[in-house]
Amino acid sequence: MAFICSISNEVPEHPVVSPSSGNIFERNLIVKYIEDNGVDPISGDAMSVEQLIPLKVNPLVKPRPPSATSIPAILKLLQDEWDACMLHTFTLRQQLQTSRQELSHALYQHDAACRVIARLTKEVTAAREALATLKPHAAASYVPPQAVERPVESMEVEHPPPGELPEEVAKKLQDIATQLTAERKKRGKKAPDGLTAPEQISDFQQIASHPGLHSASIPGILALDLSSDSSRAITGGADKNAVVFHKESEQIVATLKGHTKKVTSVIYHPKEDVAITASPDATIRVWMISTSSCRQIVKAHDGAVTGISLHATGDYILSTSVDQYWAFSDFRTGRVISKANDNATFTCAQFHPDGLIFGTGSTDSDIKIWDLKERANVANFPGHSGKITSIAFSENGYYLATSADDSTVKLWDLRKLKNFRTINLEEDYEVNTITFDQSGTFLAVGGTDVRVYLCKQWTLLKTLTGNIYIIYM
Repeated sequence: MAFICSISNEVPEHPVVSPSSGNIFERNLIVKYIEDNGVDPISGDAMSVEQLIPLKVNPLVKPRPPSATSIPAILKLLQDEWDACMLHTFTLRQQLQTSRQELSHALYQHDAACRVIARLTKEVTAAREALATLKPHAAASYVPPQAVERPVESMEVEHPPPGELPEEVAKKLQDIATQLTAERKKRGKKAPDGLTAPEQISDFQQIASHPGLHSASIPGILALDLSSDSSRAITGGADKNAVVFHKESEQIVATLKGHTKKVTSVIYHPKEDVAITASPDATIRVWMISTSSCRQIVKAHDGAVTGISLHATGDYILSTSVDQYWAFSDFRTGRVISKANDNATFTCAQFHPDGLIFGTGSTDSDIKIWDLKERANVANFPGHSGKITSIAFSENGYYLATSADDSTVKLWDLRKLKNFRTINLEEDYEVNTITFDQSGTFLAVGGTDVRVYLCKQWTLLKTLTGNIYIIYM
């Protein structure tokens, strides 16, 4: 016996009966009807899906269509299916061939575009280097006698081996230290006139960018220093050159060529038109900026020079190297006056403002304070983990700031010989350089970006972004 659905008038596959009207329905149809209307479609009485009663019947075997009742008809159906499959395959092959042609054309265009871009990039690089060479150099009104001496490369000067400081040098260092200490006490804690207020630093914005100072084919500025009046900047590049740039005229004043490896440290002499540069080629070069000539080469080390610092007298230079030596040299004569080994790979060095002591950092996380006269290690500051990247003394002579690969900046009190503040930066922040301003009021941290802190409170005043590479200077 076959049941008929009261809605579709067809034999239901899943018959159910409504207790309200007693009619039989296809389950899917009556469930849809009840969900939409909530009543029995025949009696109109309210009901729910749960009230439906399923019926158990034998499965219905649908009869074959008339077109499949004979072997010829079945063969025709199979032939039609085969023809349709072949036509679809042919269409897919046509579409695949079209896609291959389009892809081949696109790849050809991409290859041609890459060749054009490479050629244009090469032409732009050559044009920039030619422009940098053709920029006018500032003429000097007076050239000191030292500037016309014989080329340094041809001079072979014999110096006695380094040892204890000569008496006249030690006296000179002591006199300048006494003078600077007296001047510092006289100034007291009063801020210098014209010092920028913290509120103004918070409003600092970038006003200029100068990307063409060094070779575009070997990009990277690894060191920077300013003249005493901040009108000029000297930069050391990965292209083995140092460049002196005038800020107002936006012109290159001098290009200092001579190092055989990248220039990693630069100093602009505060009182003379002289620049000092250091490089992994194990040399320190002294330059006359007015003539772009090398005046002296200091060969104090057998390995890469990792740090240099100018003494307050303006006559001597401190240097450190991977050869595990620090050296104190007269940069005017090229003579190494004093030298000591520490069995540590030095990474940086800095003179104390008074010049009688100095600090060094190394790859084994050690920060050491040295007495220059005695060539002795007088204090150690443990606490960092990772290579020491930079150290800086505050102008007041009391504070020492240090940074390392552990993404921290530590502040040390030289009077109590202890760490009194740690500035924790982001976990992946790379700190490459730190420095106090000349008044000791602000501390700048350079690395992933540039951050300026207010000393004593050690609060962050400003974060300067915009560099696409890590700051090293």
